[in-house]
Amino acid sequence: MTSPFDLDPAVLVLEDGTRYPGDAYGARGTTLGEVVFATGMTGYQETITDPSYAGQIVVQTAPHIGNTGMNDEDPESRRIWVSGYVVRDPSRVVSNWRADESLPDALARDGVVGISNIDTRAVTRRIRSEGSMRGGVFSGDAARLDAQEQLRLVREAPDMRGRNLSAEVSVSEVEVTPAVGERIGNLAVLDLGVKTATINNLAARGFEVHVFPQSATIEQIRAIEPVAAFYSNGPGDPAASDQHVELLRAVLDDGLPFFGICFGNQLLGRALGFGTYKLPFGHRGINQPVLDKATGRVEITSQNHGFAVDAPTDGIVESPNGYGRVEVSHIGLNDDVVEGLRALDIPAFSVQYHPEAAAGPHDSNYLFDRFRDMVLAAHSKDDN
Repeated sequence: MTSPFDLDPAVLVLEDGTRYPGDAYGARGTTLGEVVFATGMTGYQETITDPSYAGQIVVQTAPHIGNTGMNDEDPESRRIWVSGYVVRDPSRVVSNWRADESLPDALARDGVVGISNIDTRAVTRRIRSEGSMRGGVFSGDAARLDAQEQLRLVREAPDMRGRNLSAEVSVSEVEVTPAVGERIGNLAVLDLGVKTATINNLAARGFEVHVFPQSATIEQIRAIEPVAAFYSNGPGDPAASDQHVELLRAVLDDGLPFFGICFGNQLLGRALGFGTYKLPFGHRGINQPVLDKATGRVEITSQNHGFAVDAPTDGIVESPNGYGRVEVSHIGLNDDVVEGLRALDIPAFSVQYHPEAAAGPHDSNYLFDRFRDMVLAAHSKDDN
């Protein structure tokens, strides 16, 4: 087992020139990406295996990471997706009966370069003040590169704005998960970085879940005669996903009930005719408060997004693209960001957060039931 105390040097370099020396953690080498912070106190395995984190170097604000190790039951996808990993105090031992390997071993296996024993609070405060920025982790021999060379590499790395990362995380061919219990019908899921917990929740509501590659066409989706469509979470800039917006508009034009989460919420916003924009440092964690405007209920939610929908948060507006009336259904209480959309004249809604909440609170799990009920109601209406 790789010891977290194999103290090869490492350094985290931000594009503004700030440097944080520490110790190598996981694979050795160089990694570049957008540096972001995640505020969850638990669930690091689910975090690093969430495809939405592709292209990002994740800073864990919880100081002690790795004590429960990694197991084969909880991953949210087929591999670790974070571009880099930053922790303060790595656990000396793995202390959980479900563990199959240590966190540093898993990072090394998937080639993820990390750094430990740095002041993650200082990094987080820097990002919170200045906004998310490009960065790099240099460990082992790479940590000994000239500081100016390291900074040059960081500043030449691609910015998250304008990046389409869907092809990097999506499945290459259709994967089917059978329905659990009474079967409703086929559900077309566009994999933009879908999580295992999402698929399981949809299957548990009676959908036979057909997970399509992000390159799917409307003809391929129609071929399974779906009862509804779903867009998953995923990484990248929604403004760079025109093909997915056009596909979604074809889905809406077909009258299929639609539910989207996270990236899917942003793409529904674009399909309806609204814009999107980049947040200063995003929402990443399992403790984000959201107001459901319809009920007045506050939900504590799991989130991971750096972009948001630009839509009026008060009242009902007309879809600029001709889909009837639309309202913002949920609002983030920390910064008034749009956290959900609901179309009033077509069967479509979305939320910016993760109702599957792996890891995280289950306040919002009812949204899968709402989707099922919407699909049943739509098809009951068609039958009549």
